[in-house]
Amino acid sequence: MPNSVEQGQNTETMALEYLQQQGLSLLERNFRCKMGEIDLIMTDNADGLLFVEVRYRKNNLFGGAAASVTLKKQQKLIRTAQLYLQMKKLSGRCYSRFDVVALSGAKMPYQIEWIKDAFQAY
Repeated sequence: MPNSVEQGQNTETMALEYLQQQGLSLLERNFRCKMGEIDLIMTDNADGLLFVEVRYRKNNLFGGAAASVTLKKQQKLIRTAQLYLQMKKLSGRCYSRFDVVALSGAKMPYQIEWIKDAFQAY
């Protein structure tokens, strides 16, 4: 059994491969700064930048993977994305959105749910 760090890396890799199969391109993986971390930053020519949070839950007893992206987590992701955009000098220059890729299941293959525009920066 993989530990939680290995499990996180494995599910993140699965999410990345899934999104690449959907035509997205990876810009950054595990972008970290003092504000927090963004799992995947991807691009799609039509949609601009996508800040992707990857979540895994074995079961849905406590609301499932997507429900684990709380308001507090959303706020942290928004602040981190804003800093990323400033660092790359992209603030106000491109469209961006926040997506969640939720993986669930006790065994592989996991169920994958891609929630586009999962929440808004406000």
